[in-house]
Amino acid sequence: MTGKNKQNFNKEYLDFVSKISPKTNELKTLLRAFLVGGLICVVGQLLLDLTKLTPARILVSFVVIGVILGGIGLYQPLVEFAGAGATVPLTGFGNTLVQGTKEAIQEKGALGILTGPLSSASVGITAAMICGLVVAFVTKPKSK
Repeated sequence: MTGKNKQNFNKEYLDFVSKISPKTNELKTLLRAFLVGGLICVVGQLLLDLTKLTPARILVSFVVIGVILGGIGLYQPLVEFAGAGATVPLTGFGNTLVQGTKEAIQEKGALGILTGPLSSASVGITAAMICGLVVAFVTKPKSK
């Protein structure tokens, strides 16, 4: 492709993308994500401050709550409303596990119960492991 043809192709592609992309109000989207994600974090902080639950139990509880709400279909409307404010917290991870399981069951039957959660969450788990490894190599641990 020559320079002029490439420029025309890029312009046509950008025009096509702008036509088919949904029009969103970025400020409204950011506020929704901030409010919902912040509310989930406030609940976690209140559980830390007001109960004797350990942080690990609270985190596991958030994942289980996401699994339950995703399983009965109540979490997806929250994801559509809040976007990243609902998908980034651990409740969103639980919902991701359920959605992957549902899709895998439809494709593979009962075997999907085992493969679905792993395939749907593999990218996030891999990213967390790589980030943890990089941080471990870059930082110095402090002895207690």
